Amino acid sequence: MTKVDEHAIDEAAQRLAAASHTSTPCAPVRDLIDRADIDAAYRIQTRNIDSLIAGGRRVIGRKIGLTSASVQQQVGVDQPDFGVLLDDFDVSDDPAVDSSRLLQPKIEAEIAFTLSADIDELITADQAPNYVDRVFASFEIVDSRIAGWDISLADTVADNASSGLFVLGDSVAKDDAPDLAGIEMTMTADGEHVSAGTGSDCLGSPWKALVWLANTSLSYGSPLRAGEVILSGALGPMVPVKPGATYTASITGIGGVSATFTA
Repeated sequence: MTKVDEHAIDEAAQRLAAASHTSTPCAPVRDLIDRADIDAAYRIQTRNIDSLIAGGRRVIGRKIGLTSASVQQQVGVDQPDFGVLLDDFDVSDDPAVDSSRLLQPKIEAEIAFTLSADIDELITADQAPNYVDRVFASFEIVDSRIAGWDISLADTVADNASSGLFVLGDSVAKDDAPDLAGIEMTMTADGEHVSAGTGSDCLGSPWKALVWLANTSLSYGSPLRAGEVILSGALGPMVPVKPGATYTASITGIGGVSATFTA
């Protein structure tokens, strides 16, 4: 790693951190790293996450992004990515989601997992359920520090996979979960239908998404840990958030999840 490379990593991390701190979206970081340099993008992500942890934040899980073909088309990328969930991302118990915490929010319905054991070896889809405790209906509220969502894959990876907040809803024990590839999701905003999809839209199945995350995270030296929350990726198209609106999603065999945003 050359000195110039290290400077680019620092500058990109500082640009994204400043956008977050000032609530002012910034320019993409692909002027500093190649839009295809995913390893550099994850180094930027790690730089900012480490800074937040040093400031007192705590890692509680991970998220998989860009698992749905419809979402990949929406943002113009062709492969998944992952980010880190910090403790203050969880707004499941909040009476309303504070819209002022967000810059350019969009919402997507997902399957979430809580892990019953560390995943410290490569796994297959058949093995994935052995590491899961419960299966949830959830919302991920994605956000971007980059103005206008003008992102390449490297931009969103650097920006912690465009993470924002999340809401956990109804859940079932892992052994009571239906075939996740066949589940159906419908989402409404103030009662109006806005999105739909199936479990197969998420890399073929949320179980396969979990495998991708577990094995990819392991390759970066950061295995998934027992107790972590895992957001497995969108089951259908993401939808821009309207302040003051209430979003509700229903997932067959799992239950529902709801989130109201402050005006």
